Amino acid sequence: MTKSKIDKITIHSKCLGKEMNVLVYLPYDYDKKENLTTLYFLHGRSGDENILIEAGINIVADRLIANQEIESMIIVCPNIENSRGLNSSFNCKEVRDPLGRIINIGMYEDYLIREVIPEIDNRYNTNRNRNGRYIGGASAGGYAALHNAFRHYDLFSKVGGHMPAIELKLEDEDKAYFQNQDIWEKYDPITIAQQMKSCDLKVYLDAGDKDEGRFYEGCLILNKILNEKGIDSQNHVFEGCHSLEYIKSNFEKYMFFYGKK
Repeated sequence: MTKSKIDKITIHSKCLGKEMNVLVYLPYDYDKKENLTTLYFLHGRSGDENILIEAGINIVADRLIANQEIESMIIVCPNIENSRGLNSSFNCKEVRDPLGRIINIGMYEDYLIREVIPEIDNRYNTNRNRNGRYIGGASAGGYAALHNAFRHYDLFSKVGGHMPAIELKLEDEDKAYFQNQDIWEKYDPITIAQQMKSCDLKVYLDAGDKDEGRFYEGCLILNKILNEKGIDSQNHVFEGCHSLEYIKSNFEKYMFFYGKK
């Protein structure tokens, strides 16, 4: 392989009972490498697996890998629909939230952990150790990346929450996902962090200074808790709003966190 490649694969999910698409970025030197690091990157509320291309992730990765500024890595962008990446219902279906927006409920945490990761490890030359597996995401995908990394510490060694949709309380509009306060707390990154012990997980948090959801507030609280636990967490407030453009403008910074040599 003389240049990078993007595979589009389909996983028949038993957890969700349907076909799910995944985009997989393979670096230009993929054929010459073994045990490559894998970054799982999750999209936001209205996105899908195409965030790999829409956010220019492949372009940034091409440049930094070719210039040997970051390690070669596989980047996996699964479609998790509008699910927040959690197990919200045994039956996968679309429902409307109190604001009338369509959301997806189902066993989405199990889909990612039990189906996507094993499928990628079986298909590609991956490092199957947690030290070679990272997870990150944007907006609702950042929220999903954080709770998955915190709840499955044995699988990931780095996590990035980029303008992560961390709410400070259970909002009425989110009650279609969460049947009660206990389930909300089960997936809330701040609540999980309060119960964590010191560990060697590396965490990167950021949000725009004009973020309409004020998610920089949740990042600040979460970062303080993690640091007090002795966990290596960094928090940044960059210029910008809650948008794809914000993610695109900062993606090089993210890639240095995930892949700096």
